[in-house]
Amino acid sequence: MARRTSSVAGFVVTTLVLLATICDAQLSSKFYDSTYPNALTTIRTVTRSAVSKERRMAASLIRLHFHDCFVQGCDASILLDDSSSIESEKTAPQNFNSVRGYDVIDQAKTEVEKVCPGVVSCADIVAVAARDASFAVGGPSWTVKVGRRDSTTASKSEATSDLPRFTDDVDILISRFDKKGLTARDMVTLSGAHTIGQAQCSTFRGRIYNNASDIDAGFASTRQRGCPSLNSDENDKKLAALDLVTPNSFDNNYFKNLIQKKGLLHSDQVLFSGGSTDSIVSEYSNNPTTFKSDFAAAMIKMGDIQPLTGSAGIIRKICSSVN
Repeated sequence: MARRTSSVAGFVVTTLVLLATICDAQLSSKFYDSTYPNALTTIRTVTRSAVSKERRMAASLIRLHFHDCFVQGCDASILLDDSSSIESEKTAPQNFNSVRGYDVIDQAKTEVEKVCPGVVSCADIVAVAARDASFAVGGPSWTVKVGRRDSTTASKSEATSDLPRFTDDVDILISRFDKKGLTARDMVTLSGAHTIGQAQCSTFRGRIYNNASDIDAGFASTRQRGCPSLNSDENDKKLAALDLVTPNSFDNNYFKNLIQKKGLLHSDQVLFSGGSTDSIVSEYSNNPTTFKSDFAAAMIKMGDIQPLTGSAGIIRKICSSVN
């Protein structure tokens, strides 16, 4: 009886170990090694080409990954177009006429499908492209775990309710990130990607014309030259770099700007406004190495938000539709 009990116990332990191994293997940096070893290289080639043509695309691809993971997890739901059964996340207020990079993901998908059809998910392409975009403009690189699968659904309502807004105060931002399992430090770190980003006039017009105490007067005046006070479609779409000093380099000037009251968006400046995140901003402003290291760690953590793995989801043939 003792021998049988020992045998059963051993079987249970072995089974649990195997299951744990399988689960770990579902999201792994080596996931494509046996099926398509050059998958990540193919994605990197497409990403680098896109960023070399338009530096701004780096920020767009990082933001695309962020906006994907914050809605239903990192499942490429943001790429789905409207259909009879899907209300696209692309038309949510935080995404509409703002999120970019869809064409780069489509191009990368086309290239991987040529070599190994039906293997590499759109969700993984989004995650890998974000990493490669960061590195292409002097930002950190990190090991991307892959093996995600693509959703068959999207949620415009969740995108509208959960994605950060440029009008958010710091407590709201912290709450939004906490809901996704990310800390206040993660939030400040990931906001640092704005160092290579741009914003439309409509998102910061109110801030640069309100003569508030939390914005440098000279900075506001400079920004007003590129963003007229008059509301119009043309004026609203005028772009300005979020980092006026080194807009094309992934560095820590974004945080230095906040300390000088030169944050372009309200949701940027609130990170340094006498609140709980001031010390983190100060730390990153003085230590670019820490910022880059923390940014890589936060991107890995964000990429782990509710991925579809195993038999969940599908591998889309075309990223914009369920097929």
